[in-house]
Amino acid sequence: MKPVSIHDFLWDSSKFSAKEICVVFGDDPFLKFHAVRILRNQVLTAEDAEFSMTRFEGDSVKFIDVLKEVTTQAMFGSDRRFVMIEEADSFVTKNRVELEEYTEKPSKRAVLLLLLQSFPSNTRLFSRVVEKGLVIEAKSLPEKEMPKWIVRWAKHQHKIVCDPDAAEMIFQRVGAEHGMIDQELAKLALMVSAKEKITTALVEKAVGSWRSQTAFEMLDLALAGQTAAAIRQLDQLLLAGENAVGILAQIAATLRKFAAATQLILDAERNGKKITPAAALEQAGVNRYFIEKKSEKQLKMLGRYRGAKLLNWLLQADLDLKGASRSDPRFILETFIVRIADPRLRTI
Repeated sequence: MKPVSIHDFLWDSSKFSAKEICVVFGDDPFLKFHAVRILRNQVLTAEDAEFSMTRFEGDSVKFIDVLKEVTTQAMFGSDRRFVMIEEADSFVTKNRVELEEYTEKPSKRAVLLLLLQSFPSNTRLFSRVVEKGLVIEAKSLPEKEMPKWIVRWAKHQHKIVCDPDAAEMIFQRVGAEHGMIDQELAKLALMVSAKEKITTALVEKAVGSWRSQTAFEMLDLALAGQTAAAIRQLDQLLLAGENAVGILAQIAATLRKFAAATQLILDAERNGKKITPAAALEQAGVNRYFIEKKSEKQLKMLGRYRGAKLLNWLLQADLDLKGASRSDPRFILETFIVRIADPRLRTI
């Protein structure tokens, strides 16, 4: 059995039952948490979970101690044990041979779950666990798929209906962090009745921290050519303790779509065709609600020169903030804002 996507697993976990050895790997803690929750509930009932579940820290536990747990029946509770090793990458490195041998004849009395950051597919252990166990990859979706995920997660987890435009707005305000999105949906679920939808009006009123809203206000000001006002917003964010890398990440998704729309316009012109800014934005993944409200106007203000430079500017700013430059993070972000706000470089 090949590795299972966490998203397939979450939507219908009944298709994927827990095996004697399971691996959940990836860098999204929220998705991994829900995978663990479902696997645990498949193995243990709520009444016996306390007696039949054991957690180990991967950097300190010895293989012999794990082996004792998976082969010993609990004095109370379920006939099966649920043994989980958190942050198990170092544990796997130290005990790879033992784990490979264990997969040949795993204990029927327990489910052994390894939580990993990575699980290379070119290893013997990977092949054996895929063959005899269950491997779940907890990987975030591409940004363009996140609004659809929000609609589906709202219905699946919170039993609420979220309008697609509202989902797009949630993504724009919160970003691609599943955990933060889930928190906002939980809050919204308390604000509507069973017959009501989550709308853009409600999202605009209730979603997003002061910091996230300020970041998007900063971007709106920059795209309107109001450089000084945008930099003042930047100062507010930094003074409030916001991380410079985080600020750039919050606005990057929107700017990448503007860069893609600009490229569509330029490609069409090179082929002797024409595409409107609105149509280019829609093809780039911008929701119609935002196109009509502000994005088309912003793209026109941005202009083809800056639009074509956006991806390179974003990449350079990201690298500089992560150590490629010794410049102060504020200076790096201020330079980036000035570039996208410069009124001398408009026209599209």
